[in-house]
Amino acid sequence: MTAVEQLPIGVAIIGGGPAGLSAGLQLVRANRRIAILDSNRPRHSATLQSHGFLTRDGAPPLELRKLGREEFEAYPTATFAQAMTREITPLSEAEALAVGFPDGIGFRVRGTGIRGAADVEFVSRRVLIAAGLTEELPALPTIRAYYGTALHSCVECDGFEKTDKPLVLIGETSDLFARALLISRFSSDLIVFTNGADTIRPEQEEQLARIGIHVERRAIDDVVGERAGMTGVRLVDGTVIPRVGGFIRPRWHAPVEFLDAQSVERDDWGLITVSDQGETSIRGVYAVGDIVPPGPQQLIIAAGNGARVAARLNMDMIRGALGVGQIDD
Repeated sequence: MTAVEQLPIGVAIIGGGPAGLSAGLQLVRANRRIAILDSNRPRHSATLQSHGFLTRDGAPPLELRKLGREEFEAYPTATFAQAMTREITPLSEAEALAVGFPDGIGFRVRGTGIRGAADVEFVSRRVLIAAGLTEELPALPTIRAYYGTALHSCVECDGFEKTDKPLVLIGETSDLFARALLISRFSSDLIVFTNGADTIRPEQEEQLARIGIHVERRAIDDVVGERAGMTGVRLVDGTVIPRVGGFIRPRWHAPVEFLDAQSVERDDWGLITVSDQGETSIRGVYAVGDIVPPGPQQLIIAAGNGARVAARLNMDMIRGALGVGQIDD
């Protein structure tokens, strides 16, 4: 059964994390009819605490989402749908004008209900993608057992708790050097594991060595530990290097299959590129949060960016209704 929203809405927001909820709150406060479609699959679901979010330092990420949703839903023009977005289809100019969209831009957004919720369908003037990213962790058998407790991906979020501990940085991407420098603020006892990938140049290795950071290029067999937690990294040759935690560099993927064959421009990392206004290469479709460059950020930054893009999106719709263009001269 599909619950079809009878009245057109202003913005359909895909994703109910900090960026999407923050944007939604700003837009309902601008007297817009807003729907948030959330699949309840946050990237940070394994994380027990979030840090650096003013007034909520140390709160579980899921608690932040719960509080944000309650604040959003308190407004009469807010709709929160527990649904997996499956299709976003542009309306023709004639269709958009017929439903009352004055600039001839609009979209039909369909979602599949989850946890017993009904399927949903909205007709919306604009779309804001705040769906976040999916993570591909290094292919080690037991790495997920330690992810979110001993191992993390966000240095700014979890570095303080690792201060002065023997740490790892595991990854196979070209930004490992920069991440190692960032971690050096928290611990001088750091080993960078490239897992056989040639991602740190010799001159970078020399620079790291000068500040006491070792680069281990041999392939990894697995992360090892006991019930109390992680105890080390085992290499394929059987060597176990004692470590109690640290950071990993996942590969991230932008899950925008719901755009179907519509082309949306991406950067070399697969993230969705946007204009200064937050708009994608598809007119009327905006994006914010982890899914846009530079990628995953602290929750408070994602929330701030959501508010910023919401303000620009709102002005776009005002100008579209008045026929006075997108931006100031």
